[in-house]
Amino acid sequence: QVQLVESGGGLVQAGDSLRLSCVSSGRTFRNYAMGWFSQAPGKEREFVAAITWNGGPTDYADSVKGRFTISRDDAKNTVYLQMNSLKPEDTAVYYCAQGPLYASRTYKGEGAYTYWGQGTQVTVSS
Repeated sequence: QVQLVESGGGLVQAGDSLRLSCVSSGRTFRNYAMGWFSQAPGKEREFVAAITWNGGPTDYADSVKGRFTISRDDAKNTVYLQMNSLKPEDTAVYYCAQGPLYASRTYKGEGAYTYWGQGTQVTVSS
């Protein structure tokens, strides 16, 4: 069983930045692709960003391209989501998730992810 714990959310103003962190309890974290998803009130959870197991290709939702950056530090069992130029429409609960083993490509579908964190709230005021 792998536990994922997100942190770094909060209340910010439009234009501000936040960095979300997700720490994994898995001993083989470095071997798995990782992803970030978001769920706004009244909406379904949706893909935000993903990274391959070796920190290679990354992928982003069109709505966050150029503003958000996903990265990983395997020595710390941590995946990050740097969020810049935040907008009110970015308000959501953000979840990290563990993807496929040795995945050399990124995945946008939730079904590819096995373990999920509890989420961290990001609220952007206008």
